[in-house]
Amino acid sequence: MSSKTFRGGVHPKEYKELTEHLPFEYFPAPDEIILPLSQHLGKEAKPLVKKGDEVILGQLVAQPDGFISAPIHSSVNGKVLSIGKEVTPLGFPKDSIVIKASENSVDKKFSFVPLDPETVTPDEIRQRVAEAGIVGQGGAAFPTYVKLTPPKDKLIDVVIINGCECEPYLTRDYRFMIERPDDLISGLKLIMKALGVKRGVIGIEDNKPEAIKILSHKVEYEEGIEVVSLKTKYPQGAEKMLIKAVTGKEVPPGKLPMDVGAVIQNIGTAIAIHDAVVKGEPLTHAALTVSGLGIRQPKNLYVPVGTPIQNIIEFCGGVTEDAVKIIVGGPMMGIAQYDLQAPVMKATSGILILTKKEVTESEETPCLRCGQCVDACPLNLMPTKLARYTQLKRYEDAEGIGITVCMECGTCAFTCPANIPLVQWIRLGKQKVLQMQKERTEN
Repeated sequence: MSSKTFRGGVHPKEYKELTEHLPFEYFPAPDEIILPLSQHLGKEAKPLVKKGDEVILGQLVAQPDGFISAPIHSSVNGKVLSIGKEVTPLGFPKDSIVIKASENSVDKKFSFVPLDPETVTPDEIRQRVAEAGIVGQGGAAFPTYVKLTPPKDKLIDVVIINGCECEPYLTRDYRFMIERPDDLISGLKLIMKALGVKRGVIGIEDNKPEAIKILSHKVEYEEGIEVVSLKTKYPQGAEKMLIKAVTGKEVPPGKLPMDVGAVIQNIGTAIAIHDAVVKGEPLTHAALTVSGLGIRQPKNLYVPVGTPIQNIIEFCGGVTEDAVKIIVGGPMMGIAQYDLQAPVMKATSGILILTKKEVTESEETPCLRCGQCVDACPLNLMPTKLARYTQLKRYEDAEGIGITVCMECGTCAFTCPANIPLVQWIRLGKQKVLQMQKERTEN
């Protein structure tokens, strides 16, 4: 089976051997959870509970506010302690519901009525996905039911399941493919049914031969579903790169996958859809990898949403003496943490504890004009010029050469021999340009 790919990209050291053979374990209910009201792209949810209210596992505690929003459910039985600003993994406080877990936290549970996947209608699938609070598990946390409700003028002809998991260290999606292949395929078929699509593709990087083997066997007699082997390269799992590799189509700048007839869903998202429709389970737990040379017992875990990072680190044996950095997410696009009371959120894919050996600290030097960042950029941008325009506050010039197209994958900074924090400068400039565009619209 030949491996398809895209132009550009990089090959970071993977470190997946630390956890790829470790089955999922269930993390016990913590004493206290923190549920940020914004765990998704779009408007934050509105709380339905108040201080002192008793809640049960799976209970709706915050409702969506608008089309692009998502409900939030309690991941424990307990009592609401407070509603206010709390620390989050994103690096700044967000309005959150804090719940103190009760001792009989596993005795009560809310669930929806399970639906028959053979007879369920597209509208029922979309409604259940919306009610269950499912958001994209690939990082952006986009409300999934929105992707299942494309505008009528967008004709979708393929659903692509992202099984690349191209970020180093992370093995959550790999374990899903190994441990729950039937549920994954069930979720894919439900997505295809909701969209009225006849073709489904599971794209997997070729460094996961066991997953390719298992799923290829499983889909052998599934009409319209295939497994495609993709070259191991970062960021192979990015939507535009995945579409290019699988279909040969290019998503134009400023456009969305649905503009070329594609909908992309993560492995974890497809399984969450299966669980919501077939089992009646709202999204209350995050599946994540805890890894890095700085954690004593690396693991793949199912964790109640809202669990503080500190609790998870302690469950994994604590950190080693030479641990220097803790990241939520993958090392390329994740966020370094300063407060370990920050909670796991719906789309948290990993917690990495890195040592001095894994973290490069090098002094920045002037740009060498070598062009390595340009060669590596999968979107054909000019990272060094975008960063320079940001430094000079020439935001209109940065806008003119496509700064808003950047997906902040970090390949430019990874390849830069001058150690310039290119993606950080571009991220800052992008925010300035987006604010500038918003002001233009309002005026």
